[in-house]
Amino acid sequence: QVQLVESGGGTVQAGGSLRLSCTASGRSFSTSVMGWFRQAPGKERTCVGGIFWSGGITNYADSVKGRFTISRDNSKNTVYLQMNSLKPEDTAVYYCAAHHRSFLIYSDPTKYDYWGQGTQVTVSS
Repeated sequence: QVQLVESGGGTVQAGGSLRLSCTASGRSFSTSVMGWFRQAPGKERTCVGGIFWSGGITNYADSVKGRFTISRDNSKNTVYLQMNSLKPEDTAVYYCAAHHRSFLIYSDPTKYDYWGQGTQVTVSS
């Protein structure tokens, strides 16, 4: 059974940093795309960015470019979301997700087949 387990959320002041982790199990993710999404209260779930596991290719939403970095550790089957220069508008529940449809990093959450449980990130002003 595929499982994605996230960790690393918390509360930080504006300008601070957090690193989220997403550890995958249950199958090989070497040909997967891992996406990071976030959802603020009353808003839709939006894509922050993603990584094609095999090639390490990444893509980011404009709102986080230059501040967020996605990476992976093959030996730990873990994907990371390093978030720097955090802003109050980054406050949301963050989710990791995975699909095996192609090497494309979709921004549409319905393209992803597996989801983590979510972790809260709160940025205070």
